[in-house]
Amino acid sequence: METGEQVGVEAVPYCCSDFDSGETPARGLAIRTRKTRSLSTSSATACDYRRNQSLHGPSPVTTFGPKACMLQNPHAVMHIQDPASQRLTWNKPPKSVLVIKKIQDASLLQPFKELCVFLTEKNMIVYVESKVLADTAIAGDESFGAVIQKFCTFREDLDDISNRVDFIICLGGDGTLLYASSLFQESVPPVMAFHLGSLGFLTPFKFDTYQSQVTQIIEGNTAIILRSRLRVRVVKESREKGIIMTNGDSEGSRKSMQYQVLNEVVVDRGPSSYLSNVDLFLDGHLITTVQGDGVIVSTPTGSTAYAVAAGASMIHPNVPAIMITPICPHSLSFRPIVVPAGVELKIMLSRDARNTAWVSFDGRKRQEICHGDSITITTSCFPVPSICFRDPVNDWFESLSQCLHWNVRKKQNYLSSEEEEF
Repeated sequence: METGEQVGVEAVPYCCSDFDSGETPARGLAIRTRKTRSLSTSSATACDYRRNQSLHGPSPVTTFGPKACMLQNPHAVMHIQDPASQRLTWNKPPKSVLVIKKIQDASLLQPFKELCVFLTEKNMIVYVESKVLADTAIAGDESFGAVIQKFCTFREDLDDISNRVDFIICLGGDGTLLYASSLFQESVPPVMAFHLGSLGFLTPFKFDTYQSQVTQIIEGNTAIILRSRLRVRVVKESREKGIIMTNGDSEGSRKSMQYQVLNEVVVDRGPSSYLSNVDLFLDGHLITTVQGDGVIVSTPTGSTAYAVAAGASMIHPNVPAIMITPICPHSLSFRPIVVPAGVELKIMLSRDARNTAWVSFDGRKRQEICHGDSITITTSCFPVPSICFRDPVNDWFESLSQCLHWNVRKKQNYLSSEEEEF
């Protein structure tokens, strides 16, 4: 670990608290007085809509008719918390922050410097990547030199900072949040993302009011959304020592790799001109063979990325699910499907595949998949706690409206009484 100044750091654990409004469950109460297109003008604490019912809906009645009932499962361990009630709290005051800046973007230099000065004035320990300080516009700024001396630096894939960072601030677009996720293969610190990039679907904060927003995060009790990730395990046959048998059985050594994916796993045909031909298993059962350009396995967060461009539906991040979307399938009936978050998916090359396939994880770590290799996908138990500007529902629809222009259309004019007669 490289440090501009030797500082002892104790990681501060955080947790997601649940609050109870004390109100009787009922329909939400709309208190908005006038209709508005954009929701971003409202503050994070002032809501136009008071929610007093769980986003999961009411608990189902488990008695059916006069004599039937649901058999109780003694092994059930899952506790479902209302996503709308999830709030960030600190067990101890946060002391360290990781600032992730979009690389090679000159427009972010001034916001980055302002933020770092503000954080150091609050006696926060600031972590940055080593390559950020390689930028001459930062390293050569004499007025910024005193702040640089206080930085703690790290190198991607070489230094472990998982127990050193209390929360993360991203400056840029959605790619900065994906990069932050890739740095933490287990527990992820809370992430606050500022919209300073091109799209910004996952970055709800504007930099104009960064001081008050960051201060509020440090104080705690802010809304968060837990963005589920995929746990991906890639097992490859040893081409030198192993003997490839039928569809995955082999003799010899194997190489195993594991990844945490926030958006999607993409399996495609790569540079080959042939159709991809991969088998898709669900909980050990072959459900279909994908013949086309490939297949996308995405989280609800990733449903608004590559998947939506391939024709998938958009899923709110609080919905526990995995989406399977074919890429240009050579079949008129192969539509995107949504499966429960608790299933295990496995992807392998079909026996009669004419070529290999290629896989990437959030657009990174691209590698070739050959006969005998397997890709196993499950929902990870380590989500990305993303800090909300207002709340999970309003932030999502705001992004749909402002970033993707969802259902934007010129409104139809009303008919006058004379026109209605015709």
